[in-house]
Amino acid sequence: MIRTLFLAFGLATLTACGLQPMYAGGASGTVATSLRSIQVQNIPGKGGWLVRNALVSKLGGESNATAAYRLDVELDDNITGFGIRGDRATTRERRTLRARYRLIDLSTGAVVLDATAGSDAGIDVVSSQYATIAAEQTALERLTGVVADQIVSRLALFIARTAPAR
Repeated sequence: MIRTLFLAFGLATLTACGLQPMYAGGASGTVATSLRSIQVQNIPGKGGWLVRNALVSKLGGESNATAAYRLDVELDDNITGFGIRGDRATTRERRTLRARYRLIDLSTGAVVLDATAGSDAGIDVVSSQYATIAAEQTALERLTGVVADQIVSRLALFIARTAPAR
């Protein structure tokens, strides 16, 4: 009985705090339509190609005819060796992918959001050079997905906070 009363009280206070779903309205909601109006610029390099494709997919595809914003992304991809054995051979690597991105309002040319995203992954260095290169590429693919998710989440939050209420 007390548990039910506590739950009812919790739900009542949650609705009173003004909490609203970010993607209210589904595909036709403010956030979803605004995300589809973002044009993603080309990003140099393999990692850039992967990040751009992930961003375009997560933002709802390319619809540059109705673009209201442009997203510029600069990547910093770095592999650092550590875990040195006695014979000076590297046993571990860390691949770090950082992105600085700017959301530009195409109507004014103003930068409305300037932020960063990033992630890293550990890689075992083994005796097979092919296996190590494959692990580095797999890490890059995983990291590009993580960074793209971070960027889209931040863009959605920015739009939800700044969009006029319907």
